[in-house]
Amino acid sequence: MTAVSPPPLRIALLSYRGDPFCGGQGVYVRHLSRELARLGHHVDVIGAQPYPVLDEVEGPGSVRLVELPGLDLYRADDPFRTPAADEFRGPVDLLEYAVMRTGGFPEPLAFSLRARAFLARRKGRYDVVHDNQTLGYGLLGLARHGFPLVTTVHHPVTVDRRLEIDAARTRLERLGKRRWYAFTRMQRRVAARLEHVITVSESSKAEIAEHLGTAPGAVSVVPIGADTRLWSPSAATARVPGRIVTTSSADVPLKGLVHLVEALAKVRTERDAHLVVVGKPQKEDGPVTAAVRRFGLEGHIEFRTGLSDAELVELYRSAEAACVPSLYEGFSLPAAEAMATATPLVATTGGAIPEVAGPDGVSCLAVPPGDAGALAAALGRLLDDPGLRERLGAAGRERVLARFTWARAAELTAERYRAAIATGAGAAARSGPGWRYVA
Repeated sequence: MTAVSPPPLRIALLSYRGDPFCGGQGVYVRHLSRELARLGHHVDVIGAQPYPVLDEVEGPGSVRLVELPGLDLYRADDPFRTPAADEFRGPVDLLEYAVMRTGGFPEPLAFSLRARAFLARRKGRYDVVHDNQTLGYGLLGLARHGFPLVTTVHHPVTVDRRLEIDAARTRLERLGKRRWYAFTRMQRRVAARLEHVITVSESSKAEIAEHLGTAPGAVSVVPIGADTRLWSPSAATARVPGRIVTTSSADVPLKGLVHLVEALAKVRTERDAHLVVVGKPQKEDGPVTAAVRRFGLEGHIEFRTGLSDAELVELYRSAEAACVPSLYEGFSLPAAEAMATATPLVATTGGAIPEVAGPDGVSCLAVPPGDAGALAAALGRLLDDPGLRERLGAAGRERVLARFTWARAAELTAERYRAAIATGAGAAARSGPGWRYVA
């Protein structure tokens, strides 16, 4: 007897900040939605500014962007702006602005409240709601409006909070960081009540239980990865001698760029080398900028932004080495993408990076986080040994193809959706009047 395939799902995928150029959450939404649609599902990506960038899909499913605008208080051309009076549409807008003006980060809370109102007025539209790490109060209680909820937590933002407070240089700066990260209290309270959580690594699963209080049994690991059709090696692209490439935010201590700058200075004492950073340069008074000046590297480090997907892939293909210097990562998409191009990788052992990069000497060269000397030694070893570069690059690509693809991530995520639906979450509301939204 032929097995009957389950019907395609109607998915509401929420992302309060979905532009892939703003970070890994946007990359996640873009690639996961595409692969879910290729499986036949219908995905509405519901997002706020900066809006997600989505790919076109030619059936059998579909992807659609549903704009759920906020006040866009951190837009690139006018950060921390004061909106015009006619931009305020109601209490949520007033709350969002007030939190920003007092030094907090309001987007997760404000977006969650708008998303709840949006969903509660759309009974029967979606089979499941998938929250991409909003973890806002507004998403609690969606079951009584008829919606099972699955939540992705890439890693607890409490880790970022701790590292940024530790890196603060003055008492005032520390107070500012504490206020900015005040939303993590809300995220802890929400996460502790969730029954269906997806995360991207075993390391993140342990951190979620420890930092957010989510029951370990409620958390499923679904590794993500690279779009291996795009991120691939090419014999047509020549390697540039001495080129090292990293994707990093200079303003985020977690990313460890300052240690890579110091490592480059050490590498250059014995050989020619230069670093290309995919990301914005730091402010003039930042530690990365200071390190570049201290080591006299102004002509040997280049920051690039606004690259297209194709340009970014070509850049990695042209490098003799890629580097992930982060102190901690919940997964590390840059590691997976670099490995997918067969570019040999030097990576720290911070957080979940070893789960992605693999064993030292097999598919990468691994070093302790925050150790500029170890980074320099590993990079120098790679730059001096063409055979090692070729072997690690090939092994890295094989590892990604076997473990870390978006197609596999979509299959496993859809399984978690069906598991959440099967528990009966939202069933009572879907069969009665309980769906009606109560403000």
